[in-house]
Amino acid sequence: MNWDYIQPVEIHFGKGRVNEIKNIASSLGCKKGILVASPFFFKSGLAKKIMEESDDMLVASYGDVSPNPDVTEVDACADIIRQNNIEFVVVIGGGSPMDCAKAAASVSLTKDSIRKYHGTGISLPDEHLPLIAVPTTAGTGSEVTCVSVLSDHANGKKAPIVSNGFYPVAAIIDPELTYTMPPAVTAGTGIDVLSHAIEGYWSKGHQPICDALAIHAASLVFKYLYRAYTNPDDEEAREKMCEASVIAGLAFTLPKTTSSHACSFPLTNIYHIPHGEACGLTLDYFVRINSKGEGAERVEYLADRLGFKNASDLADAIFSLKKKMGLRCDLKDLELDEKQIKELVTISRHPNLYNNPVEITDEMLDEMYRYLAY
Repeated sequence: MNWDYIQPVEIHFGKGRVNEIKNIASSLGCKKGILVASPFFFKSGLAKKIMEESDDMLVASYGDVSPNPDVTEVDACADIIRQNNIEFVVVIGGGSPMDCAKAAASVSLTKDSIRKYHGTGISLPDEHLPLIAVPTTAGTGSEVTCVSVLSDHANGKKAPIVSNGFYPVAAIIDPELTYTMPPAVTAGTGIDVLSHAIEGYWSKGHQPICDALAIHAASLVFKYLYRAYTNPDDEEAREKMCEASVIAGLAFTLPKTTSSHACSFPLTNIYHIPHGEACGLTLDYFVRINSKGEGAERVEYLADRLGFKNASDLADAIFSLKKKMGLRCDLKDLELDEKQIKELVTISRHPNLYNNPVEITDEMLDEMYRYLAY
């Protein structure tokens, strides 16, 4: 078995470490930066606080990032970067602002719209502005990945862009920034962490280092997610979920995600189901599928390492965790008709689907969506 491992992101983990942004920027020799964040952080005052404490290094900001960032938002952010001769980018928030900031930090060094590279197969140049990523959710792992998931609402498209230029130069994981996450967000982002770990483990691109990271991250989710959900003030649970998130990010970056993420894109794009919840919706279903085909022994081994009797027991535990946290477990409320189910099957044939260890046919997707819908 031949494999390679690379992880170029410096990781700074610990309470209060958000205060190290200016030190990291200074070490890069950068003087003019932009802060990218969700509108919430501009309203809450955190964005203002970070800018004020930057010693005038953050000279611009962009806060018009939507939950599923659109290509027009990336272009708008990139324009601000060009106009202000920005030298580095700081992004704070969940996966959405990170997706926007990663793409803007790269495309701003071209004269192009990000549309040129979104789902077209055209590769972005590797040249990019240095990016310092500060997550505020324990979920996406985006702070250590080279992936940006963007939507093009005008053309009804949602797809990831992968570029080596999207790797942040540094990630600051400060658990204190997650203390205010409401339970619903804790649940949705937490189940996304579990999806990253499990899918990264069974991906066709799996390799030993990422396998070990995936097992560690998944075990933390099963131990601490429900605690963080039921008791938002549980600092240990919050910290451990932050650990799980970043390590799951390391676990799936190189192997890539698989079936659950492939199916999440139409569920989010068409029916506006939040990303993590959409991934978790099919995760237990694919555990059962992947435990019966090629690579089944790996799924059974994963279940054993996580403390379950077998893969079926693991699938039951995932379903139970979702149900206890009030996450979506079916699609019955959408009252899908034949045309809509067929559409879901068609759009689920995303490249990530082909990373799945078991070949997923249209018939299998049709059966799954009917099971969830009826």
